[in-house]
Amino acid sequence: MHNPIIVALDVPKAKEALELAKELGPVVGAFKIGKQLFVSEGPEVVRKLKETGGKIFLDLKFHDIPNTVAKAVQSAIDMGVDMLTVHTSGGSEMLSAAENASNEKAAKLGIASPLILGVTVLTSMDDNNLAELGIQEGTKRQVVRLAKLAAASGLRGLVCSPQEIKFLREELGSDIDLVTPGIRFDASPSDDQKRTMSPSEAVKAGASWLVIGRPITLAENPRSAAIDILNSIDSEIVPSK
Repeated sequence: MHNPIIVALDVPKAKEALELAKELGPVVGAFKIGKQLFVSEGPEVVRKLKETGGKIFLDLKFHDIPNTVAKAVQSAIDMGVDMLTVHTSGGSEMLSAAENASNEKAAKLGIASPLILGVTVLTSMDDNNLAELGIQEGTKRQVVRLAKLAAASGLRGLVCSPQEIKFLREELGSDIDLVTPGIRFDASPSDDQKRTMSPSEAVKAGASWLVIGRPITLAENPRSAAIDILNSIDSEIVPSK
């Protein structure tokens, strides 16, 4: 089993992010760069974090006309990202353009095509939030609809709530990667995540990757916190050093 932990580097400055990456690199699978860090530090922070040797997940959730998204995807690949996100509500043409752009750029560079991850319904949202937008059928139906659209458009991965893993596996099978935020230990606060689950529960349900931020980055000892999480999933994936 690969190391499934993606650490969310939800910090404002490159210095903090690089210090966390240096400490956590040997015990996690990847690092996520979101809007806060990227807007603050720009593409250079992606390149610096890539130099540490870790996989990079750029979580900017592209949502625009197909050509604009395709160009943004290719620029992200030039920075060295291994995963990135797009909103599935952008529609099939946009999703196909993103996946095709990734494959074409990767082929030119002679690298594996980065994983384009479709975001269906944000994990901070619930049925009431969707109703405010005029979506009355509820979270599950909307997630399934958008997930199927993403898969039909060629995407090989999705971001989903832990509670959505099981039924997405039933709908889409085992080939698609499921990247799961909303991971918490029982004692951890849920913060702004409304649909949460423990790390071991999420992996057993079928998650491919777990996005974990504050339970690791705000811990007194982030490295020990990451190792504790790995032990809770499978002690055999804990690094020996």
